[in-house]
Amino acid sequence: MGLISHWGDLPQHLPPGSTEKDLQFRYNDVDASSPLLFSVFPDRTMNHHFSALTVIIAALAIAGCSKEVPQGPHPFEPNLVHAYKYHVSQGLPMDQVLSDADWTVDSLLGDANEMRLNEELAASEEDLATVVDFEQLKIGQQLYIDKQCYSCHGYTGDGRGQNAGLSNPYPRDFRKGMFKFKETELNSKPTREDLAERIRNGIPGTTMVKLPAVTDEEVQALVDYVIYLSWRGELERALIDDAVLELDIEGGDRLINPSHQNSTDEEEKELFDESWDIALEYAADIGFAWLEAEDDIVEVELPTDIPVPSSGTEFLAMMQGEDAAALTASVKRGQEVFRGKIASCSKCHGNDGKGDGQTADYDAWTKDYTLAIDIKPENRDALIPLLARGALQPQNILPRNFAEGVFRGGSDPEDLYRRITVGIGGTPMPAVTFVPGEFEEPDVWHLINYVRSLGAEVAAKNEKAAAEQAVAEEEQSPESEEEK
Repeated sequence: MGLISHWGDLPQHLPPGSTEKDLQFRYNDVDASSPLLFSVFPDRTMNHHFSALTVIIAALAIAGCSKEVPQGPHPFEPNLVHAYKYHVSQGLPMDQVLSDADWTVDSLLGDANEMRLNEELAASEEDLATVVDFEQLKIGQQLYIDKQCYSCHGYTGDGRGQNAGLSNPYPRDFRKGMFKFKETELNSKPTREDLAERIRNGIPGTTMVKLPAVTDEEVQALVDYVIYLSWRGELERALIDDAVLELDIEGGDRLINPSHQNSTDEEEKELFDESWDIALEYAADIGFAWLEAEDDIVEVELPTDIPVPSSGTEFLAMMQGEDAAALTASVKRGQEVFRGKIASCSKCHGNDGKGDGQTADYDAWTKDYTLAIDIKPENRDALIPLLARGALQPQNILPRNFAEGVFRGGSDPEDLYRRITVGIGGTPMPAVTFVPGEFEEPDVWHLINYVRSLGAEVAAKNEKAAAEQAVAEEEQSPESEEEK
């Protein structure tokens, strides 16, 4: 894995198998009108002179983006952005920290060629061996390539694949260990079924599309691989953070010194063992967080005294039926709550729910390498060193426009209830706060009915088209052909 040698020099990290001489070749291959290029520098045009630094950053932004499906495992890349942000903010030398973290993660969870659970880690807590099916990881890894998951999410799960710059929002970076759409508590991991649902059906309104012709076994293999990438990435981040918070890096302290693993020097061996135990604890904690997700599911019970349609189609039908009066009253109350000061939905989503309220905020992934180190996301000059190391150009996170009839995290009433009462991880969408007599649990259902009403007709059309598509796919399936 190619690590950097000097934080102050560019390029500091080239794609695996590349050399500095490749940069000019790669830049010559870039289409000057590439949307990916201008997602990094959206205010640049080819009428402006490209500096050498700009060329390097653009090359790095698209480097390794072959149009051909890669053969064999692609090396996992170190988290340069997470490490380098501490150099930017605190002036710390991070080369050795990143190298030590890289060695530790590989030792505990393997690398792209040999994904495994360290025997000592497995022996410490036998349940950790069930976080993922390590026997199936190779299958999941190959599916991740074959199904083109890597083209958006990256080989390492860093969310910066070759098509990442074309997406809004950007593809998920699994390494932070944070996921938006799930049925668990805000700070909990998603369940396996949460991930499987996203893989099977995609995320409406994004570039995350439904995977065609994928079996349940393949979905589970992909789930295993996504969890594995997240586990690796979150462990790496935790180790880097630990070094910054606990060690005198400038004084020469090491996160871990692999050469001391079998040292006969008592002090060296003791220091290694102490560092190793800390790494084991981090790895175990992350693994257990995944195992505990099922215990953190937010159970939802539909009300019996409020009509709550489950789709745009059902909403329109109920407005013509015996529940019309009750549903109309619910929608009216929902609008009042939506625009009220307590729920304050309109602050971001706009007075009419069209997503035109607060539109200048950012998600947690972007804030992690900008506001967290006192860099304004709009300050592109300050971001250049981070863009060169893999960060994507910050883009605003836009509130949902309910008139579009699309709910990215699921359109079932239960899904919407969780979005409102739990919030959406990594986004400015908070959990609501109940206020007796002013905003209580029934108001959540009124809110749900109101936001569904805003895009019910569009949603109904989409639902009809989806149903017709499902029938067509079923008729074309191998099983259907055999029956004929």
